[in-house]
Amino acid sequence: MRDVAAPRLPREVRVLVFAAFMIAIGYGVVAPALPVFARSFDVSVAAASAVVSAFAVARVLFAPVSGRLVGRTGELPVFCGGLLIVAASSAACALATDYAQLLAFRAAGGLGSTMFTVSAASLLVRISPPAMRGRASGAWATGFLLGSIAGPVVGGGLIAGSLRAPFFAYTGMLVLTVLVTGVLLRAPARTDPVRPVAVTVTFAAVVRQPVFRAALASNFVNGWTVYGVRVALVPLFVVEVLHRPDSWSGIALAAFAAGTGATLLLGGRWADRRGRRLPILVGSATVAVTSLWIGLTSGMTELVAASLVSGVGTGLMSPAVNAAVTDVIAVRGREVNSGAALAGFQMVGDVGAIIGPVVAGMIVERGGYFAAFATTAAIAVVSFVYWLRVPVLR
Repeated sequence: MRDVAAPRLPREVRVLVFAAFMIAIGYGVVAPALPVFARSFDVSVAAASAVVSAFAVARVLFAPVSGRLVGRTGELPVFCGGLLIVAASSAACALATDYAQLLAFRAAGGLGSTMFTVSAASLLVRISPPAMRGRASGAWATGFLLGSIAGPVVGGGLIAGSLRAPFFAYTGMLVLTVLVTGVLLRAPARTDPVRPVAVTVTFAAVVRQPVFRAALASNFVNGWTVYGVRVALVPLFVVEVLHRPDSWSGIALAAFAAGTGATLLLGGRWADRRGRRLPILVGSATVAVTSLWIGLTSGMTELVAASLVSGVGTGLMSPAVNAAVTDVIAVRGREVNSGAALAGFQMVGDVGAIIGPVVAGMIVERGGYFAAFATTAAIAVVSFVYWLRVPVLR
């Protein structure tokens, strides 16, 4: 039976989904080239890894500034400005002549990254109809995911020609994205005469809300698990525990992505129809159980299965968490400047992504891989319990 209660997402949301795809595919194009390019300057593996970390650290440090910029100038200028900064940073990386330049230029890209991330999240808060917030968040995340999957494939081909080529390609993709979004997102919904005058929503104000604090816990889990522990530990687990070639780790990571991609839109629809809490609880529990499962796997087939199910948990949880944040910020349909609140929300996820690999690595050295994955499960359980204790938003 056809679902007549699911109208098409607004054009502005679809434009943002396109932008998310272009940004992610460009990031994925650069990802396989960056550490290899850094090593070409005859530096250690740790130094090459620092180039990757510098981007994330810059995002965390600059997030509060990005939030204030959104409040003062509006989302679209900050969004396009952030994209142009990352484009310039990418081009500069391609022209770097030594390691210090590459490190500095890559860190500068982190500043632009947090600008377009915070501004895009703020745009989604304003332009997503209340009954479609879960779907909008799921579509946005799906755009990022599909780009992240396609990017490394394209980047691997470009690397064969030149280590600098992926950076120039990323620059071109971002400039194209600015041209498209700058035109199609002009004169956004802020001028809607039905809505009241915009009010500023600060992080200090919304963090008093139990739902927002629970969302922060979930975002920390997401950063720790998705952008930290999975990427940092699973490839090492494949080589050191399962004794498989390092190239096989890509299969497990692809399984994570496939599980997430298969359920992001489903999770969004579920959150819109049945409320935010249930998909978050199911997703958090799934991430917790599968983290333990991964630590106990003894073969690649089992690891791929556990990774796929773990990705499903992430896909169910993420859109509902983002929709819950929007519910708190945009309560009663008021027009808001939400950059500061969203910047704080983003920072918590980034902190999880930064410290997750470091802490998990230390745990591996002292207690083994299972202990590290068990710690990840315990953190997901904390988020699960937090959501059990908050009131139901919808």
